[in-house]
Amino acid sequence: MSRDQTRYAATILSLALGAFAIGVSEFAAMGLLPYYAADLGVSEPVAGHAISGYALGVVIGAPVLAVLCARMRRRAVLAALILAFAFANVAGALAPEMNVLTGTRVIAGLPHGAYLGIAMLFAADLLPRGQRAKGVAQILMGLTLANMIGVPLASAIGQSLGWRSLFVIVAGLAVLSAILIVRVAPDPDPAEGASPLRELGALGNRAVWLTLAVGAVGFGGVFAVYSYFSAAMIDAAGAPGWAIPVSLSLFGVGATAGNFVASRLTAWSQMGGALVLLLGMVATALLYASVVGSWPLMALSVSLLAMTAGLVVPLQTRLMDVAGDAQTLAAALNHAAFNFANALGPFAAGLALSAGHGWASTGLVGAALSAGGIAVLGLAWMDARRRPGALVPA
Repeated sequence: MSRDQTRYAATILSLALGAFAIGVSEFAAMGLLPYYAADLGVSEPVAGHAISGYALGVVIGAPVLAVLCARMRRRAVLAALILAFAFANVAGALAPEMNVLTGTRVIAGLPHGAYLGIAMLFAADLLPRGQRAKGVAQILMGLTLANMIGVPLASAIGQSLGWRSLFVIVAGLAVLSAILIVRVAPDPDPAEGASPLRELGALGNRAVWLTLAVGAVGFGGVFAVYSYFSAAMIDAAGAPGWAIPVSLSLFGVGATAGNFVASRLTAWSQMGGALVLLLGMVATALLYASVVGSWPLMALSVSLLAMTAGLVVPLQTRLMDVAGDAQTLAAALNHAAFNFANALGPFAAGLALSAGHGWASTGLVGAALSAGGIAVLGLAWMDARRRPGALVPA
């Protein structure tokens, strides 16, 4: 391996490690919801505010930081973002009560979208133009491995050592990522012509907003189910203690398989692929609602639901086609949109639970949100057909 190849591999490792830490923090916090709810003396729907708070932090931070950092050197920005994420997780581990924990999760969410969006572009720019997708995929692998390996391990450790240990572990991984980024990543000049004003051009693009809205609404179907899955599994008859980490690992396996399926669907049609995945969300959320109480079938249905999480692939591809010069902001906004869904899903499902409708209601809420995503996708398709020269994938 040449010196350049070695440096590229080390750079990807440093960036993917940050993505891994982010993925573990976001998803393992959902799995440990029943534990910090009990420890802090609040109901599970109230504890769900920490999940929604994190997601809202992403929604706010992603576009703001992406725009403000447009002309800054990416290596320094990435190291600063993941270091801020580490400090917020340390604060979460020390939270004495629920409101403080929710506040630290909002702060932790602020650098999430900007870090992932800038990291993907950074990795892509290190490769020839025809291989840019490879760089993006390698950063996303950090999130995939977080779901497949990191989340189940963190959940198991959190159950054994306490939920606060999760945030300590994540903070350590994030600090390590920051150190590696500073030590091994190259430090190219900002892109020629990069500016906050150029990035803000995406805000006037209707096609960008409609594409983002599909994920913001439709992906809420996954989070409505996933956020309360661990709590529902604890209540399931005869569920062994190992069922939760194993089920979360199956979720990661399903998500990995779903990314492969989504890439094939996207090659066929961006909007058609998104439609197939959203229909899959509706079907698997309804399946989950029908099997709540049977822990093996709950685990199976959640792994099937995870396969539809590949929705990010056709939507991100669509954004690359319609965002023009505002690629950084569009990439960050895509993470913001999915985390808006991460706020919307638990909030809507929490309302159903608070009304006394039981764990199966989370699946029904999820199906309704994914159906809403299909409606928004229809609007995006019709808008594209009306505009001359618009990209309407077959």
